[in-house]
Amino acid sequence: MQTSKTLLVLVALIAVLALVAAGTGVLWQGSGSPYPFTTLRGETAMIQGHGLYQYDTVSGAAQVIAGDVVTLVLGIPLLAVSAWLYGKGSLRGALLLAGTLGYFLYTYASIALLATFNPLFLVYVALFSLGLFAFILSLMSIDVVALPGHFSARLPRRGIAATLFFIAAFLLLAWLGRIAPALLTGAAPVGLESYSTLVIQVLDLGLIVPLAILAGVLLLKRRPFGYLLTAVALLKGLTMAVAVAAMGIAQVLAGVAVSVPEIAIFVGLAVVIAVMAIALLKNVRPQEAAGSTASPQAPAFGQDR
Repeated sequence: MQTSKTLLVLVALIAVLALVAAGTGVLWQGSGSPYPFTTLRGETAMIQGHGLYQYDTVSGAAQVIAGDVVTLVLGIPLLAVSAWLYGKGSLRGALLLAGTLGYFLYTYASIALLATFNPLFLVYVALFSLGLFAFILSLMSIDVVALPGHFSARLPRRGIAATLFFIAAFLLLAWLGRIAPALLTGAAPVGLESYSTLVIQVLDLGLIVPLAILAGVLLLKRRPFGYLLTAVALLKGLTMAVAVAAMGIAQVLAGVAVSVPEIAIFVGLAVVIAVMAIALLKNVRPQEAAGSTASPQAPAFGQDR
């Protein structure tokens, strides 16, 4: 594995801008009260009316602010620790960094596309762009072909794959349960509120669900890319579960009707994914040990080890 100074510079920029964006979202509350707004579909949505997210709905603002808290408490510290380990040449650090950058890429892509225009719009665009290219560089810095040789035989591949499949199935059923009835009846999907389309569902169904399935299948087959995609999927799944649970709690505090069992599911899911992520990283062998036991010819992509 070769460390990239360019990647570390991008990570530093992401950390600073994310601190500004998330910190502003949490601290800038201002004054004002929620007010009703008639949507394009003739429905009534409650607009926040104050703070940085004053033009978002009460529900949407509560979720973004909760996401900002998760970024400050979990995202940025994870980014700092993983970048430090990556800078020391640690494979664990590289895998952790790739997964953490996946969180920042997803988070600021969704905010840039979904949050109503506000003074930090260009910051969100910058974070989305930086996250995208930093994520690509983080993947390029890892010797994917040699990855299987760096993992212990004790790695619980079946348990991790089952967790990934559950994430994919849960998101697929949860979102299709909202989208399918709307397509059949012509009514607005649940949760659309004042927004024009379902941005989060696009990202989850178009990216996260296929990622989780592909990672699980390739990991079970011991393919090199399976290990890399699994690290990304688990870290993204963990941060997603924590963020969604926090968003649900924030909505309850804001007086929005949400499903408490659904919040509990995401809390439990976060615990399970955390256990699997720890197991994955724990079973990464030191490079010296991996090199001493690896076969003379590393397995190519598409070949079983």
